[in-house]
Amino acid sequence: PFYYTEASGDFVMHVQVSHEFKDMYDAACIMVMQDDNIWAKACFEKTDFDTHAVVSVVTNHTSDDANGCNIEAETVWLQVARVGNAFSFHYSLDGIKFDMMRFFSLPVEKTIKVGLVAQAPIGNGGVRMFKNFTLVNKSIKNIRAGE
Repeated sequence: PFYYTEASGDFVMHVQVSHEFKDMYDAACIMVMQDDNIWAKACFEKTDFDTHAVVSVVTNHTSDDANGCNIEAETVWLQVARVGNAFSFHYSLDGIKFDMMRFFSLPVEKTIKVGLVAQAPIGNGGVRMFKNFTLVNKSIKNIRAGE
């Protein structure tokens, strides 16, 4: 399920996520989406290596999949920042200092869908926790740093 709103122009969205890590690829994610062919997501996921990691997928008619670093904590913050057609995904353990996990561009319109995803593509699902959500329309000075 994709729970979203629409955002126009530049923005920063972040949220604290956690889940039960039952089955492979279970995840709590943030997503930006133009349509079914142009979208991206950053997830806190149970990987096929049986780790908990920050993972990203960017789709511009063709998808890729990039595992980021493993996270030992049960909770992580995920953030996306947009400046024009440039985007960056970040993660944080404390909600204060964010580290970049991905920088990319997408051919999107001014207004896109932004929101939260509960992912369980091969399992039975489970509880996903999304807390401390913020979505702020603003232009940031350093998109790679997320600030």
